[in-house]
Amino acid sequence: MTPKSSRWTWLPSLYFAEGLPFVAVMTVSVIMYKRLDISNTEIAFYTSWLYLPWVIKPLWSPIVDILKTRRFWIVAMQLLVGAGFAAIALCIEADNFFRYSLAALWLVAFSSATHDIAADGFYILSLTDHEQAWFVGIRNTFYRLAMITGQGLLVMVAGFLENETNDVQLSWSIVFYLLAGVYIVLFAWHRRVLPRPESDIVGEVESFRALLAKFLETFVAFFKKQHIGKVVAFLLLYRVAEAQLTKLAPPFLLDERSLGGLGLTTADVGFAYGTIGALMLTLGGLLGGFLASRHGLKYWLWWMVAAINLPDAVYVVLAYTQPESVLAVLIAVGIEQFGYGLGFAAYTLYMLYVSRGAHSTAHFAICTGFMALGMMLPGMVSGWLQEILGYQNFFVWVLAATIPSFLVVAMIQLDADFGREKSAAS
Repeated sequence: MTPKSSRWTWLPSLYFAEGLPFVAVMTVSVIMYKRLDISNTEIAFYTSWLYLPWVIKPLWSPIVDILKTRRFWIVAMQLLVGAGFAAIALCIEADNFFRYSLAALWLVAFSSATHDIAADGFYILSLTDHEQAWFVGIRNTFYRLAMITGQGLLVMVAGFLENETNDVQLSWSIVFYLLAGVYIVLFAWHRRVLPRPESDIVGEVESFRALLAKFLETFVAFFKKQHIGKVVAFLLLYRVAEAQLTKLAPPFLLDERSLGGLGLTTADVGFAYGTIGALMLTLGGLLGGFLASRHGLKYWLWWMVAAINLPDAVYVVLAYTQPESVLAVLIAVGIEQFGYGLGFAAYTLYMLYVSRGAHSTAHFAICTGFMALGMMLPGMVSGWLQEILGYQNFFVWVLAATIPSFLVVAMIQLDADFGREKSAAS
């Protein structure tokens, strides 16, 4: 294990680095395409397809497990993500920008998914079970702070540039150049400060046949886990409502009031997510990790599933009332973000719980693959549903779609003391 004091030098920035490309691919791109006049149906469908690298990353997670160290993969992928952001910036002002920018986003998505495998494996190898539970609030908070930086600060910068330049394409191109610069800095930082734990070693493989055998062994071992059907159901359905809300919340805030939206500016949307949204997210994430480490995940699970789902009702209220006050939007976003921060702690801890034992890195990657699939499939049809139902009925549908989350929580099995501090458990 690495010294505890050193974890603060790399763990927060590592999960910030893990979250930033994800939010750029899945959320910032949605806002950008909305500002570039792409339809909600196309935005939701094509950006949901970008989940695919995260869905299928278990297929190459054994490669990360076996070839090179997790530290190597982390540093290399951060450099490649930076190059991908630069490519997106170049594409935005080109002819057929939608096609080319989507291709560049695919490069970022595959590099980011590989980075996730290595980073999560590095986390598991470097921390004990209790430390994983204690730091889950920290990692989730910095992961989500990266998302807030993307959909908050960067969107605010884009809005400012739109107003100053009157050129939407140029504004978003500058934003992605900034992202490329941030990733060069993160690459240099982690190349310097990431520790080299003794357990982070290159796997021994004698031949391609041995590699394939180990690959299959990893997958078979996962699907032989006890209650695997309930595990997969939880991973697919816990976030089914959020998957749809995430895709349509930014277009709803940006769309004209005559179309059922709130008519906010790009800068307004960035401000909503980057101020009270960031604060409440941080509080929710920290609280989730703290509660789980004190009393165990099982004790708080029902409260957490309620926290991640019930605040979706604020969008129903916003859609029906269409308030003109930005303060009302700030309050609604803050409630939703706090609930997400608290509720997602349960999801992360359950994936860690399922991944315990041999092949922990690859098994955690399989869990996150199912998580991505659970976000991808509902997200693909969400834009189509919204254009059929309108924003008001769509958000009512999202609220109804929270029911499966409660059902799968009732099904799963958990050790009462998982994540709980040993001294408190005894």
